[in-house]
Amino acid sequence: MTDAARKTVTACVVVIGNEILSGRTKDANIAYLATELGAIGVRVMECRVIPDIEATIAATVNEVRAKFDYVFTTGGIGPTHDDITADCIAKAFGVGISEHPEAVARLTRHYGDPALFTAARRRMARIPHGAALVDNPMSVAPGFRMENVYTFAGIPRIVEGMFQSMKHELSGGDPVLSRTVRTNLPEGVIAEPLGALQQRRAALDIGSYPGFRNGKISVSLVLRGTDAGELDSAASELVGILQAMGGEAEALAG
Repeated sequence: MTDAARKTVTACVVVIGNEILSGRTKDANIAYLATELGAIGVRVMECRVIPDIEATIAATVNEVRAKFDYVFTTGGIGPTHDDITADCIAKAFGVGISEHPEAVARLTRHYGDPALFTAARRRMARIPHGAALVDNPMSVAPGFRMENVYTFAGIPRIVEGMFQSMKHELSGGDPVLSRTVRTNLPEGVIAEPLGALQQRRAALDIGSYPGFRNGKISVSLVLRGTDAGELDSAASELVGILQAMGGEAEALAG
């Protein structure tokens, strides 16, 4: 295995919830997790959005936990009947599930009045056997970890809190850096020289993202990699290529 291969640490994000698939709720967790993981050298290589169906959740988790170094699931660990993720994770790992004493203790302290700690809320203390708790600084009800699978709630602020509480457990590679070059030349014109640059700079990931600025074509060319010097050199080369083609080219950080 090469040094580059040893430094590559991968992850998959699995977003669970019918409300995401229906369009009723817009996911914000993929962008957050991908950004935070990239900063510590863990590359999100795949994202899945799946329904609240037991067989689908269990099969997906088993597939991706064997394929990636880390898996993060979001959604489905709340107090209602359709919050089935914890049971599905238990099924995926072939273990039982029951109330976790520490989770019960945390929720008991949080709600104070026993009347407020309802049967529905007690469901949030059910954790697959053998799992380690993930702290929830926002609303106390914990997430959990089974081997390389981290299971979070779906609410973005809670996901952020859970991730910050456990990110010290992760072992990443080199942080993923980026440079952006913006141009007014359309993709159809720059596609060939951009492809040639990608071949010359195989260690980098170069993507093209078209859009409009002030009603005019604007293409953002994003270069990603772990070597800052290589990124700077490639961005400078790309600016030169675009300017030689008669286009505008502006190099941006990140």
